[in-house]
Amino acid sequence: QVQLVESGGGLVQAGGSLRLSCAASGRTVSMYTMGWFRQAPGKEREFVATISRSGGRQYYADSVKGRFTISRDNAKNTVYLQMNSLKPEDTAIYYCAASNDYDLAYRSRAYGYWGQGTQVTVSS
Repeated sequence: QVQLVESGGGLVQAGGSLRLSCAASGRTVSMYTMGWFRQAPGKEREFVATISRSGGRQYYADSVKGRFTISRDNAKNTVYLQMNSLKPEDTAIYYCAASNDYDLAYRSRAYGYWGQGTQVTVSS
C-alpha cells in the first residue's frame, strides 16, 4: 500500500501563496487518482481538488477554483497543491489522499489512503 506525507504548510498573510507537497512511498503514485481535502476547526472534511493518474485532468471545489492548482510529478512520486490568493477561510488542515478509482474522485469515501495532514493558517 502507499504511504503519504504532506509538507509545505505554514502561516501566511491573506493574498499570499503556499505550495503543499505530498510525497508517496511504498507504491508508485501513478497507480492512484490523487486528491487534496481540508478540515477547518469545527467543520467536516471537505474536498479541495483531484487529479487523474496521468495528470491530464483536474477537478476543483468551487471555493478554490481559479486560485488553487493541483499537479503531480509521477517520476518524483509527488503531488502538489499550489495555493494562491489565500483567504482566511482557507485556514485548515490539508490532507493528501490516494484513490484506487480510475476516474476523478471528489468524495472522501473514494479514498483509501490518507496522509497525516499539514496545517495552513491564513491571517487577515
